[in-house]
Amino acid sequence: QNGVMSGLMQMLLLKVSAHITEQLGMAPGGEFREAFKEASKVPFCKFHLGDRPIPVTFKRAIAALSFWQKVKLGWGLCFLSDPISKDDVEKCKQKDLLEQMMAEMIGEFPDLHRTIVSERDIYLTYMLKQAAKQIELPRASENEPRRYIPAVVVGVVGMGHVPGIEKNWNSDLKIQEIMSVPPPSASSKIFKFVLKATVFGLLGYGCYRIGHRTVQFVLSMPAAQSYLQRLTEVPQ
Repeated sequence: QNGVMSGLMQMLLLKVSAHITEQLGMAPGGEFREAFKEASKVPFCKFHLGDRPIPVTFKRAIAALSFWQKVKLGWGLCFLSDPISKDDVEKCKQKDLLEQMMAEMIGEFPDLHRTIVSERDIYLTYMLKQAAKQIELPRASENEPRRYIPAVVVGVVGMGHVPGIEKNWNSDLKIQEIMSVPPPSASSKIFKFVLKATVFGLLGYGCYRIGHRTVQFVLSMPAAQSYLQRLTEVPQ
């Protein structure tokens, strides 16, 4: 539905998610499930999913990477087998270590960090600010002055997004640009064409080989040989 490269990337990230779940006994995103449970206990509480849609993030991330960066990233995700302990998770809660990990990611894949982290920082900040707007109380008539009450908002986000949200909070944010999906590059189109041609070529060759062997097998059967011999003996 979302294209070959986006689909492959989602499969690889599901593999990473399964690896984390196997190592820790809990699935990524558990904090959001817990937030949903807690919100259901609060009377009149509204629950909003405030992150950018995954297809938009994936397509923008893939479009930002060069062909070799895609290969490097895919290779790294395919062979991810590093053990993860609960102590490692606790260490990630330390701000200095978290910032160091983010800096390493920026150094290796700066465009990936921009689309997956920085742009989502902006989107999350925008959605939180929308939710935090003052609530207008109903008026009995048009002449009655407008009255507002502050909104009470609890935002649940990943720790890596907190610095970016704090940085963007007082900015005038526009999210139209980060919601658009750029058109595929020329190299992406060529790669897609070569991949499709290779797949269809292999399928065609496989059908030819199977058909050829099937015909040979049928012709080698005594009944078929006898029938062919009778055909050759029929007078013109």
